[in-house]
Order: sequence, then C-alpha cells, then structure tokens
Amino acid sequence: MMNLELNGASRLCFVIGDPIAQVKSPAGVSEMLQARGLNALCIPGHVAPEDLETCWSGLKALQNLDGVIITVPHKIAAVTMADRLSERAAFLGAVNTLRRTPTGWEGDMFDGLGHVSALKKAGCVLDGKRAILAGAGGAGSAIAHALVLAGVSELAIHEMDEARRNALIGRLASLGKARVYAGSADPTGFDVVVNATPAGMREGDALPFDGDKLTANMFIGEVITQPAVSPLVARAREIGCGAITGVDMFVEVRDLMVDYLCAK
Repeated sequence: MMNLELNGASRLCFVIGDPIAQVKSPAGVSEMLQARGLNALCIPGHVAPEDLETCWSGLKALQNLDGVIITVPHKIAAVTMADRLSERAAFLGAVNTLRRTPTGWEGDMFDGLGHVSALKKAGCVLDGKRAILAGAGGAGSAIAHALVLAGVSELAIHEMDEARRNALIGRLASLGKARVYAGSADPTGFDVVVNATPAGMREGDALPFDGDKLTANMFIGEVITQPAVSPLVARAREIGCGAITGVDMFVEVRDLMVDYLCAK
C-alpha cells in the first residue's frame, strides 16, 4: 500500500452505507486518486437509512468534499442527493457516485458497467445468452440494465418485492432489446447466473439460487465483497463453473468511479 498524503489541503470523498465495514473503497479509491497526483482521500461513513438526509445536509457543507460513493442500502434513496443525474442513473433511479461540479452535484451509476466488464474479462460471453439475476435493488437494476445492453437474449429477474421487480421488468422491456421476465431461485437452463443481493454476507445465509441446480456450463456473477469468496462462488467453483467474485466487480467499478470523480 502506498503512503497516502493527508494534510489540511486534502480533498475528501466519502463512501456511505449501512453496514460499511465490508467496503473496499477507502483504500482502493484513495490510492487511485493519489496515484493521479491528487491530494485526496476516501473516508468511510456508517449511515443508517433514517439518517441519510441529515448526513447529506452536513456533508455537502464541507467545502473540501468533492465526491460521495454510495453503497447498500442507499443507492436508490441517494438519487435525491443529486442536482442532476446521468441518463443511465435517471433510467435506473439509482446512483453509486456523486461528484461536485461548479453547477451542483451530479450522480451516475457504474455497478452494471463494472459487473459486465468483470464478466467479460473473465471470459464470459453475454451476446445471445440467457441470464438470470437475483435482486432488483440499486446494484441489481444497474446490472440488469447492463446485461440487456450487452446483448443477452433473455433476462429473468428473481426478486421478492414484486412491485420493484415488475417496475424494473417494465423499464428494461421498453428498450426492446431482450425478453425480460420474472424468474425464480431455479437457475435451470440459464447460461449466466448473477447474484445482486446481500445473500452470503452473513454466515448461514441461504444461497440466492438453488445450488443443486447449478451446472458446470453456467457462468456465475457475484456482487458481495465479504467474504471474498461467497458461498455462491464457492459452490460454483466446486462444480467447475466460471465465476467472478464481488471483488472482481469492485475493481472494475472502482476504476469507473475514479474516472468520473477526476473528470469533473
């Protein structure tokens, strides 16, 4: 790890979530910002949902605050923190990065782009494939969107909140690029299987999909970064599936977020 500059002239970026201990951003983003010659640091902030509005009122008063990275469970609620949203973030109704500009705070969402980039780097073919995704929250919506734009022929969405699931299906179907429909915990017949829920972060969590129905020809995507090898990825590797971890995804998302923060 590099020696990080920290003094009274340092610019700040916060990463806020609940929980927060699992996030990789403070070290990774700080190192990347300083490697680009910036005197800047990324600081973790543990913020409960009911305190998000109060927290933001205080944070944006910091004159040396340049950015905020948003993680679980705030990615949907945080759209109200932005003065302007990218076309992608507006479509999704979710953000994971805010940056200060001379004309206000802008928000964008990079979870989907990062996940798809990690899948492709690991050798996963998406064009024309059948995909199933668990989770229609902020990250799940972004990954679903990116999978459709990457050319999957079908996308099934497994989400317990029917209203949230159906709203996402409707938005994605309106793009006219893939068949999008409600899925279940059964991954049978799919080529790409992605977990975009917190399932696996706590010991004893049930798998987001039926592990007995995974087959070696499937490619598995994961979002959680702690544990580094989730129960789903561990199961996938046991049977010979290709897989990416949440850390693999984070590396790609981190690069996109830093590019965004530095381009203001």
